[in-house]
Amino acid sequence: MYSGPLRAVVTALLAVGVAAAATGCSSSDSSAAADGKLGVVAAFYPLQYVTQQVGGDHVSVTNLVEPGTEPHDVELSPKQVAQVTDADAVVYLREFQPAVDDAVDSGAKNKSLDVAGVAPLSDGYVPLEEGELHEDEKGKDPHVWLDPTRLAGIADAVAKKLGDLDPDHAAEYTANAKALNTKLGTLDAEYKSGLASCKQKTIVVSHNAFGYLAARYGLTQVPITGLTPEEEPSAARLAEVAKYAKENGVTVIFFETLVSPKIAQALASEVGAKAEVLDPIEGIAKESNDDYFSVMRTNLTTLRGALSCQ
Repeated sequence: MYSGPLRAVVTALLAVGVAAAATGCSSSDSSAAADGKLGVVAAFYPLQYVTQQVGGDHVSVTNLVEPGTEPHDVELSPKQVAQVTDADAVVYLREFQPAVDDAVDSGAKNKSLDVAGVAPLSDGYVPLEEGELHEDEKGKDPHVWLDPTRLAGIADAVAKKLGDLDPDHAAEYTANAKALNTKLGTLDAEYKSGLASCKQKTIVVSHNAFGYLAARYGLTQVPITGLTPEEEPSAARLAEVAKYAKENGVTVIFFETLVSPKIAQALASEVGAKAEVLDPIEGIAKESNDDYFSVMRTNLTTLRGALSCQ
């Protein structure tokens, strides 16, 4: 036990520490705001966008991933873990970001919405040739937002979650989700029409992110790497994809915005193709005025050119 002057010093330090901790919790961006808004944490950009559109003026949304940052393996700071714990609700996609899963399990499980439960996820990888899958190639594909009809289902689930927390504005959340889903329906129709008559139906992509988009619009996705974009492909996989691209007349190899394009560019050079951006919309670049819809429409224009669509 401490005594005399030493006890006084320790007591003072503990008091400061408790006050600081309390201040840190109360000032969290994701906790219920003084103006009565719901404080919601969204795990990454598409979920942030949907929650903001559905919540409108009654919700304050915090994104755990900084603009321009790849979200797959995000690490959370102590402040962000506190934001998850303090939030009125957390919208996330389980098994996409392990650190977020851990934070939810530690202090937010009963107030979380796992959008992976809204619609069943598909297997993440189909090999071009027979053989065992690498670890990076196993698992379920999380990129459901690239199918607008699946994102519409997520919007409805977010509206229900917010309405349960804030019954006074439940009708408004439902109406906002309906309005968003109308826009998503229009986008879906644009994709169906725009990709209906194309000379090429195969997209070779740097990262296995476009399976839902391909399935929805009758395309075949051939990824260079699996579900984790930073994973280096094996020499055998590169040779396999190069052979496939040459044999099937692929003229464009796609890379994405938040990961190095070097491998896709090298493969494009090898097979005599161009390298172009196809954005999986896992995040929005810093200082960008784009949003989900503008990037999806840019992707459609890119696909139509690459696939020689009528």
